[in-house]
Amino acid sequence: MTAFIIRRLMQAVIVIFLMSVIVFFGVNVVGDPVYMLISPDMDQAEIERTIRNLGLDRPIWEQYFHFLKGAATGDLGKSFIFGEPALKLILHHMPATLELAFTSLIMAIVLGIPLGLFAGLYPDNVFSKGILATSILGFSLPTFWVGLMLIMLFAVVLGWLPSTGRGDTAVFLGIESSLFTWDGLSHIFLPALNLALLNISLVIRLTRAGAREAMHQDYIKFARAKGLSTRRVIFVHLLKNIMIPVVTVLGLEFGSLIAFSVVTETIFAWPGMGKLLIDAILQLDRPIVVAYLMIIVAFFVVINLVVDILYSILDPRVRLRDQGQ
Repeated sequence: MTAFIIRRLMQAVIVIFLMSVIVFFGVNVVGDPVYMLISPDMDQAEIERTIRNLGLDRPIWEQYFHFLKGAATGDLGKSFIFGEPALKLILHHMPATLELAFTSLIMAIVLGIPLGLFAGLYPDNVFSKGILATSILGFSLPTFWVGLMLIMLFAVVLGWLPSTGRGDTAVFLGIESSLFTWDGLSHIFLPALNLALLNISLVIRLTRAGAREAMHQDYIKFARAKGLSTRRVIFVHLLKNIMIPVVTVLGLEFGSLIAFSVVTETIFAWPGMGKLLIDAILQLDRPIVVAYLMIIVAFFVVINLVVDILYSILDPRVRLRDQGQ
């Protein structure tokens, strides 16, 4: 197991380095932030001083090595607009995005796995067919439209839930979150549901397909032949085996929830990293954009590593194949 983890860590370092090259050069060849920062009444000397202070007068390869040197010490640059470290600004907005993504993931698990399991075990049931049809809608409907409809129905027409903001927060075990207050929960429900719809549909279909396939496998037939109860067969033997692809997909999708929550955060005015990114793009605040993308890359790498480890625990054959056995 140790050799397996070390190999994955080495691959992760290579991926992060290659992505830093792509992200940095990709962001820095677009637009000129100087024109967003200078005042119309500045003379040429002041403009040149501003360019020099931002480090934009140096060749791009030199800027990259300066960025790489700073990144090694946790410095991802200073925001052009706010004048503060980009990493500090992102970390300030990160808890809101993480709690939104985490809540969406929990919704996908709590709703997707039981519904998918029921649809797989009873495929001819009318309710099962309704679950399958609903999951297709979850794939088809665009996120921004669903978000607007949720606001229209639950906030405007019914008046049950708030449509914008994060709500009140509370501190528990040193962690500040809106999940610890009723007001915060009421604020997070709609954006979390909007963000979770695609993943709920995905988990339903994966669980359904896995259950239908597993029911015809020999180990399920043998468990039934031993006289084990239906509950034990389903929740001990069947569920453990069909969870392998579900865990893989959910792990990757958690990174996607963080990375692609921009639309949801914009619609519901959620004060997370996505909203900060949109503001940075509009103002050509390169350090924040680069820092955000690198943090997302790191998230994906770490999540992939955790998924690989969980995968190897659920199915030891994965670890053996990686060792060439």
